[in-house]
Amino acid sequence: MAYNVPIDEKQLIADLQRESTAPKAFELLMRTFSEPLYWQIRKMVVSHDDANDLLQNVFLKAWNNIHNFRGDAKLSTWLFKIAVNESINFINREKARLNLPAEDEEATFLLENLEADEYFDGDALQTELLKAVAKLPEKQRLVFNMRYFDEMKYEDISDILGTSVGALKASYHHAVKKITESISSLE
Repeated sequence: MAYNVPIDEKQLIADLQRESTAPKAFELLMRTFSEPLYWQIRKMVVSHDDANDLLQNVFLKAWNNIHNFRGDAKLSTWLFKIAVNESINFINREKARLNLPAEDEEATFLLENLEADEYFDGDALQTELLKAVAKLPEKQRLVFNMRYFDEMKYEDISDILGTSVGALKASYHHAVKKITESISSLE
């Protein structure tokens, strides 16, 4: 992944699953992954406050389920998968709660969050980029964020989203094309 994590994941997992070392290991887990997970969530839900709340949910789920972690994937991949799922569930709950119309409902929700976020301090071009990203279909938006902003390898994205590398490359290509068209139409 783009985050060069200077930890031994196998040892960290063992420490997390051992009752005597779990609290200290969990502190290391949170220090190591809080920032990259926060930014992944933030790109999905836009709002700083919502991202913070969801980050806490991710760590709670990780803490409550670490004994079920089998090590089939990297710990970081497992955490990102939890973060993506929590974010998608949150967006779906908010769309239902706000009773948004079916057409472009997710983009509407994300754009409203972007405009209302007091912590956003981007310039006009960055705002337009984020608006264009918000208008993408969910899968394209996820792939674009992970590849463009997080500089993740397609293989890592594939592990997180459970999609083939070829399909991810196609999604990224379509996302870039749509974003380019959206920003070009402003000129």
